[in-house]
Amino acid sequence: MVDPLDAYSQVVSSVAAELLPKVAGVRAGRNSGSAVVFTSDGFLLTNAHVVGSSRTGTVAFADGTVEEFAVVGRDPLSDLAVIRAQGPTPEPAALGDSDKLVVGQLVVAVGNPLGLAGSLTAGVVSGLGRSLPARAGSAVRMIEDVIQTDAALNPGNSGGALADSRARVVGVNTAVAGMGVGLAVPMNSTTRSIIGALIRDGRVRRAFLGLVTSPAPLPEPLRRRTGQAAALRVVEVVAGSPAERAGLRGGDLVLSVGRTPVGDAQSLQRLMFADAIGRPLPITVYRNGALVDVIAEPLELTV
Repeated sequence: MVDPLDAYSQVVSSVAAELLPKVAGVRAGRNSGSAVVFTSDGFLLTNAHVVGSSRTGTVAFADGTVEEFAVVGRDPLSDLAVIRAQGPTPEPAALGDSDKLVVGQLVVAVGNPLGLAGSLTAGVVSGLGRSLPARAGSAVRMIEDVIQTDAALNPGNSGGALADSRARVVGVNTAVAGMGVGLAVPMNSTTRSIIGALIRDGRVRRAFLGLVTSPAPLPEPLRRRTGQAAALRVVEVVAGSPAERAGLRGGDLVLSVGRTPVGDAQSLQRLMFADAIGRPLPITVYRNGALVDVIAEPLELTV
């Protein structure tokens, strides 16, 4: 019979062997952190706060190789940045899907905490669906579905990989919230869209609707009628916003946006990218016992 500790150690060791060469230490001005190689032509993913306002810096790999990099794009509102090494890089890490994580699942954090290159810690997914505020200028946005882990994170881990037992990157380590509480930006469809925009345009264009919402369960009759379990309750409508002009009100239950059902903040945020700017956007809400349809035209979010 296999000793459970041996099996656990084998999994963690295999993740270490796969990922340690692919996670670099980053120096950008006075900032330092980590970054993950994710393409075969030298692109690395890190945190926006790691590169800060720098345009260049250096990445150091586990084999001692040091390369200069240029910042391709940064997005403070997701705390993600893409950089590109100016020389050869290791083979890319595989990107996973954080939407498939479950609480209690083994995860491994790889990075360069406190300047200690090529460090690895292991733990579990402690929580899912957390929110983390991010700021760019006057704009504040909640990074949704943040992963909480008890894998030890320290300054310098930022931008490093949070991986599952198959060495797939399911998150980008971004913050230490307290003793035994680390947070990571999820690797999901929204994150992949952001990464694509950063590579293509160097920035992320977002649509602004002007709603503050919170998830809410639907009443049973409405649940049967729509097939949805949850919607977004409007907590606040920003004055002068597209949402106000469309006639949305506090207390409305938003069922769908652009004919796509919405039941959590991420489902709405993933619709608020460049394609929605300036285009008529049908919104269905439940108000005073009736379904109400309105049309809004989102503006471009300026920061």
